[in-house]
Amino acid sequence: MDHVSRDTVSINATHHGVEALKDTMFGSAAGIVGKYIEYPFDTVKVRLQSQPESYPLRYTGPLDCFRQSLQQSGVRGLYRGVSAPLFGAAVETSSLFFSYRIAQNVLRSTVYRSTAEPLPLTGLVACGALSGAFTSLALTPIELVKCKMQVTSGSAGSGNGAVALIRSIYRSHGMAGFWHGQLGTLIRETGGSAAWFGSYEGASKVFRSFATHDEHRTNGSPLPIYQQMLAGALAGMSYNFIFFPADTIKSRMQTEDLIRPSGGRRTFAAVGRALWKQQGMRGLYQGCGITVARSAPSSAFIFAVYETLRSHFG
Repeated sequence: MDHVSRDTVSINATHHGVEALKDTMFGSAAGIVGKYIEYPFDTVKVRLQSQPESYPLRYTGPLDCFRQSLQQSGVRGLYRGVSAPLFGAAVETSSLFFSYRIAQNVLRSTVYRSTAEPLPLTGLVACGALSGAFTSLALTPIELVKCKMQVTSGSAGSGNGAVALIRSIYRSHGMAGFWHGQLGTLIRETGGSAAWFGSYEGASKVFRSFATHDEHRTNGSPLPIYQQMLAGALAGMSYNFIFFPADTIKSRMQTEDLIRPSGGRRTFAAVGRALWKQQGMRGLYQGCGITVARSAPSSAFIFAVYETLRSHFG
């Protein structure tokens, strides 16, 4: 009997390990595809968010920022610093899907142990929040480097490359310096991931309820690609809009030493107060429109790629 129990535990552990590896691989691939699509828009967003407080605004809006960026450094400039975000996208998306599955397994074995039904939407939203909180720890250092590279407009050879920035951060602030802006990332990722997975799962449930083919209801077969992409687009917009002010404050925190080098580092609350005093609510949502717009196709492709790989490779 003990031998059978040990075998069962071993099989379950192997299964969970294989599923975790799939989440990591498929999530990484999906994240890289999504990042290539959205990165130029993300560069514009960060430049809008990081404008100095004590000077007239350099950009009048997203289109003006696009125009000036293209004039100054071309399309290549809009992809400046993309190496760190590509790595970050792989880490972020794989971590989100991996920890989302782990959180679901924990809830099924504890809170919802007495039922064999799928987790309710509230449970899935909670799993999304937990996955976001976990992912924020890995994401903050990557975003710190990314934001600094996006704000500097020089060429890659000007000494502002990723490796040079990493060395500079470590020399100036030690290991703890890489987590500058962690509170903003935590708020954005926890709330945003709850909205991301919640919106996707909610939209998917609606599509399945209207499905005319029985297999969409009974055996969990994937939705058609266009429905996956619609649900993913809704998820991306929800993720970015709801907690956008936290992302704005985080971006400014992570780039303020480039904008005001003699001012020192400020806390999340101090940066938020200064931004509110300078521009009010509009300042907290600076770049929100372009971010929500680019997040729709990006998130649509992320979920479509992930779900397609899952359906083809188990």
